[in-house]
Amino acid sequence: MLNWSPELAQNGQPRYIEIADAIARDIRAGLLAPGGRLPPQRRLAERLGLDFTTISRAYIEARSRGLVESHVGRGTFVRAEAAPAPVPAADPSRAREQDLAMNLPPEPDDPELLAAMRDGLAATAADLVPLLRYQSPTGAERDRAAALVWLAARGLAPDPDRIAVTPGAHVTMCAILSALAAPGDVLLCEAVTYPGLRSIAAKLRLGLVGLPEDAAGILPDALDAAIRDRAPKALYLNPTLRNPTTHTIPTERRAEIAEVLLRHGLPLVEDDAYGFVPPSPPVPIAALAPSLAWHIGGLAKCIGAGLRLAYTVAPDSRGAYQLGQSIRTLAVMPSAITAALATRWIEDGTADRIRGFIRAEAAARQALAAEVLTGLTFESDPVAFNLWLRLPEGAGRAELMGRMAGRDIGLMPSDAFTVAGPPGEYLRVCLGGAISRERLRDGLLFMSNTLAGQTWLG
Repeated sequence: MLNWSPELAQNGQPRYIEIADAIARDIRAGLLAPGGRLPPQRRLAERLGLDFTTISRAYIEARSRGLVESHVGRGTFVRAEAAPAPVPAADPSRAREQDLAMNLPPEPDDPELLAAMRDGLAATAADLVPLLRYQSPTGAERDRAAALVWLAARGLAPDPDRIAVTPGAHVTMCAILSALAAPGDVLLCEAVTYPGLRSIAAKLRLGLVGLPEDAAGILPDALDAAIRDRAPKALYLNPTLRNPTTHTIPTERRAEIAEVLLRHGLPLVEDDAYGFVPPSPPVPIAALAPSLAWHIGGLAKCIGAGLRLAYTVAPDSRGAYQLGQSIRTLAVMPSAITAALATRWIEDGTADRIRGFIRAEAAARQALAAEVLTGLTFESDPVAFNLWLRLPEGAGRAELMGRMAGRDIGLMPSDAFTVAGPPGEYLRVCLGGAISRERLRDGLLFMSNTLAGQTWLG
């Protein structure tokens, strides 16, 4: 059965659900025999042309249905006993119960806040028909005005013609980087950086050069040398609560970085995804080098990822126009409906309340993690959504991930983030995705006990 290759239903379900459904179907048809070993995840991913994460989720889903069982170091096998009756496709809320892999903000559960959010949605629906029409690729005028209000909380006050409402930070980064660089060009970034940048760079065939850093961030002298030696097209930074290390570059270092950029005229792509979460964050580097900076203020981490919106500040009005043309090619426009909803929440104060909830809940979860993970070494911030866990001597990230997967608990290894040098023995442990603090505590306790040698899976 190592040669098993499922026929996927192409029924609109997520791929991992289709694969789990195919496992169930082929067990019933006798094509997968009890006790038979399924293909290794990486091999099946290559065979189907999918990414490793999709196959991993499919096997976890099949295990949760009682179809298969996994053994660390041996693989995944069809259950020897009769499989139970098929169960419905995965409930996203169930899958999230102990999710430590995705860096999500905690979801609001305050009844009054949820009521205010629903009121905003209802009010937005009252103007639904105009929102079904095509809009400007940089957003409607009212939405750009709301963006100005939101960005003011970050100390930014750009001219309105420099602002674009864009369909999420990821698409925005694609649009900006494809305009700044051509295949074969080089970008500078932190040595440990956002994995989305790595995937975008691979898609655009751009090289990444990771810069050395100290406790304050990338080294200005190293930045200066890399600009002279590597002729990069831009610098990418995620300077506040950086994913995954949770580091924040302090104001003095930001000024030093801005000075180097201005001296060389090198564009900056500032991914400020988490900059709206801390109560008193440092000023964006974009405010120190506005003529060179693209500031991406995504709403995924401070309001909700489902909005797929970012408020982007270009270096000038021409840059904003060019960004709009790129957005038109990539996505036509931002969603008028979600942009209008975000605008209403900003105008009536709901957005600030959501952000306040996220900040407070993130702080509570960080405190819980510090209590549970006593004795372990990790980097964190009081309002970050994750920890950067350094594994104890002798513990391997692959082995721990395998043991956690046996309990349907995902983690993200350092391999996904590392640009320069070999990956260290680190794991990103996300605190915001678990459906409750209780479920988060369960997942962290299991991880802590596993590392302590108290819990071992077959």
